[in-house]
Amino acid sequence: MAPRSQTAMSDHGVTTLRRRIKVVVVDDSALARQLISRLLRSDPDIEVVGIASDPYSARNIIKSTNPDVVTLDVEMPNMDGISFLEKIMRLRPMPVVMVSSLTLRGAEITLQALELGAVDFVTKPALDVERGLDGKREELVAKVKAASQARIKPLGQPYGAVAPTPIPARTGPLRGTDSIVAIGSSTGGVDALRQIICALPPDSPAVLITQHMPAGFTARFAERLDGLAQVRVRQAEDGQRVLPGHVYIAPGDKHLRLARSGAQYHCRLGDDAPVGGHKPSVDVLFHSVASVAGGKSVGVILTGMGRDGASGLKAMREAGARTLGQDEQSCVVYGMPKAAFNDGAVETEYSIQQMAAAILDRVQSLA
Repeated sequence: MAPRSQTAMSDHGVTTLRRRIKVVVVDDSALARQLISRLLRSDPDIEVVGIASDPYSARNIIKSTNPDVVTLDVEMPNMDGISFLEKIMRLRPMPVVMVSSLTLRGAEITLQALELGAVDFVTKPALDVERGLDGKREELVAKVKAASQARIKPLGQPYGAVAPTPIPARTGPLRGTDSIVAIGSSTGGVDALRQIICALPPDSPAVLITQHMPAGFTARFAERLDGLAQVRVRQAEDGQRVLPGHVYIAPGDKHLRLARSGAQYHCRLGDDAPVGGHKPSVDVLFHSVASVAGGKSVGVILTGMGRDGASGLKAMREAGARTLGQDEQSCVVYGMPKAAFNDGAVETEYSIQQMAAAILDRVQSLA
């Protein structure tokens, strides 16, 4: 019999039972395994059905328990987390949440994992692991729950690590290069952004991005994209001039806003409070673009859980911007685009494979 959690009432008043989310925890640290398991078990909708110290024992546990989600340490003995994740995504695709250290190496491996198909990641501190993980209970539980609803495809299919086809520079100048493109994303956004940014031609308009990601990861993410794309990709700096052919990514602990001085656009970074629980916040970016660029902008909302960006994208549309949303089929989690679409903020939805071309078409229409 499948494990059960608390009862819930259906629309017809009949009591039904919800199946709990089955999770396997894989980590080489005994303390981390104990803490992660305890935090997950504290939620009545989650059941930890297996614990493993290395990928080899994890493989057998996964086969016998058929979990809904796996939490996976990025660095382990015998077989590293990336190699094991690649085997999972090729042979037995399932939602995986990576557990990563707050180090440069940890950031690099985590970004590789997200490109291979991991749904999301949670960071653990190098020191005082118990207190650090205790403070991440809500984040861990929320990401495991979101992962259980994620769309997972075998490695090599649309949002796996397949190189997007770059769009060549146009024979004539791209009209609208004085426009601004603003993009917001969360869960599943690392690979979605890679597909868009790596397809943009070198003469594309300036792009500002808010991706939900901790400090320490966004700079490395920008570096990885910069090495792959035709445009220049940078972590945004306060006061930095916004130029065509460049992409600016919000730092993981600052809000990114668009500002204007005369005819020039600039990045503004803010250390103000989180908005809707997020810092950086997509809504903060979108509202600033609506105010500063208005009808000379394109707003794009991508995969992610929650509704960050919905009100800001609606403000952009009301200010005359063109607004796009990622379609449900290509999203890892169709939360943020759905909220924006339901609020009337999205003009048209596109698959992630079509999005770069759709953005450029909208830019042309602004000229």
